[in-house]
Amino acid sequence: MPRNSHTPHTFRSCRTPLTAVAGSLVLTASLAGCGGGSGASGEKVVTVYSADGLKGVADDGWYDKVFADFEKDTGIKVKYQEGGSGEMVDRVLREKDDVRADLIVALPPYIQHAERKGLLASYDPKGSDKVHGSGKSTDNRWTSIVNNYFGFIYNKKELTDPPTTWEELLDAKYKDKIQYSTPGVAGDGTGLLIKAMQDFGGEEPAMDYLRKLEENNVGPTPSTFKLAAKVDKGEILVANGDVQTNFAQSKSMSNLAIWFPAKEGGKPTTFAMYYGAGLVDGAPHSANGKKLLDYMLTEKAQKLVSGIGGGFPARTDVRPTDENAIELAGVIDGVTLFEPNWQRIEPSLDGYVDSWKEATGH
Repeated sequence: MPRNSHTPHTFRSCRTPLTAVAGSLVLTASLAGCGGGSGASGEKVVTVYSADGLKGVADDGWYDKVFADFEKDTGIKVKYQEGGSGEMVDRVLREKDDVRADLIVALPPYIQHAERKGLLASYDPKGSDKVHGSGKSTDNRWTSIVNNYFGFIYNKKELTDPPTTWEELLDAKYKDKIQYSTPGVAGDGTGLLIKAMQDFGGEEPAMDYLRKLEENNVGPTPSTFKLAAKVDKGEILVANGDVQTNFAQSKSMSNLAIWFPAKEGGKPTTFAMYYGAGLVDGAPHSANGKKLLDYMLTEKAQKLVSGIGGGFPARTDVRPTDENAIELAGVIDGVTLFEPNWQRIEPSLDGYVDSWKEATGH
């Protein structure tokens, strides 16, 4: 998986408009390219479909800064749509004969799924030679733009004695106080399945655990991002998430704390969940998409990843020393890092999700 200076070795029809979710810009049917890949190539616009987490609630996220700088420097306006990784990939797949997006950004294994489905064009962006080999496609279909790690959060005000293991979450005091995002829809929800299978030693024991956890689980939700506010308010006490998003949220949600569950008797673990970006095959504004992808990998943009986005640079030669970068290094210090085999996981994902549904009744 991608590593950086902060990673310890141990650790359809054109008549139908698309409207963005709250907090993002609006996509309209007037976007060029309804007929496919050629589009109005001279139009000064680029459309991004992305997993959530990189755009700020108050226009103060990494995307907000980078997109604003990009528009100022190039005159190209960024139109943005966000949702769960699976949702975004499914949308591009549905629009395959009526391409609307120029770039897609998704967590693994969804970016690999987009590649396998033939949704991504081959493009080697400037700066990708500085990205760790496991953080990019071997045939230039996608590359990491921001590195990140799977994690959990808890309410540190309510839980003065916070949990450290998976098994502790089965305690009756967590009844209706735990919630995690939906595997197969949210990238972080799928990440929970992957970590559980790693920590418990396989699919069957992981599903057996999640079946027991269901006694305390509030129920599935398509958005990981929204769970942080519920934890901060004490509506729930524990939720899944990721380091980059939750670290950024903790700046305004003072009750959030990040942790990494361990199996009883074991050590806390996590794995990299990078934001993988790829040029959509047949993109209506492919030249603009290439320019934006290049721009997100510039040293200028990568140096902002920790300070503004609360994440880890994708480029191994960019080593920020800002206050956030130092704090982030401490968050994952001592946590064991494992590397999922995404090429094996991706084609098996539907089966894992089906097993989860069977185990939990969802």
